[in-house]
Amino acid sequence: MTRVAFQGEHGAFSEEAIYQHFGPDVTTLPSRTFEDIFLAIEEERADFGVLPVENAVAGSINKAYDLLLEHDLRVQGEIYLPVRHYLLAVPGTRLEAIRRVRSHPQALAQCEDFILQHGWHAEPWYDTAGSAKDLAAHPEPDLAVIASRLAGELYGLEILAEDIQDMRWNITRFFVIAHGEAPPADRSKTSLVFAVPHRPGALYDCLGEFAQRGINLTKLESRPRRNRPWQYVFYLDFEGHWQDPICRDALVGLLSRAAFVKLLGSYPAADE
Repeated sequence: MTRVAFQGEHGAFSEEAIYQHFGPDVTTLPSRTFEDIFLAIEEERADFGVLPVENAVAGSINKAYDLLLEHDLRVQGEIYLPVRHYLLAVPGTRLEAIRRVRSHPQALAQCEDFILQHGWHAEPWYDTAGSAKDLAAHPEPDLAVIASRLAGELYGLEILAEDIQDMRWNITRFFVIAHGEAPPADRSKTSLVFAVPHRPGALYDCLGEFAQRGINLTKLESRPRRNRPWQYVFYLDFEGHWQDPICRDALVGLLSRAAFVKLLGSYPAADE
């Protein structure tokens, strides 16, 4: 059976994304950190990993992108998961008794308006489902957690409020990572990271390799370069597979202009 690693405890949104992509016949492997997902694959304890990379409300998950640069695994797929957040507490808890709310920092950011409206103190935790699991094991009368409905059911918590995310179209994008390449699909997308020389027009010239060939870019974001203050790398997604002749030509042009290029992978484009 296919083994897929994810960050968090059983009931995490990442686990929901796994079932959406792979179906029910899969073994899910909880991991404490994003780094542990990569290690599980590299040590052959998992065949794939599912890694959240950006959210429609809170933006990119920087640690995930940093790890994609540092490790040599490839992106083999993407998943778009509608994320519905639930306020969970120990059974019998009244909403009026809540003073603190605990969850993963991304979930807290996605529910910021709801938290501020109630004047609660937000406590960052390592995982949404992990916060639910810990509350069930160590009940606190003034504490609620933000997690999935599945986490509430798994750990016996009561729903105090549902759909508490700030935006109704709260969607998280995940990458499926593994060794090796995904074969070309009818609709493919490619992700890469590159840096440019320090000269006027360098970024313009790099992006021009795609523009002059009519290749559509779907993401462009800069990140500070690790251990190199005030230097940046650019994460870029474009439509097409790197093996497509027009995309291959654009990449050859990019290689001639950029300071470095790392291909993260080409994969089937998911419906958003």
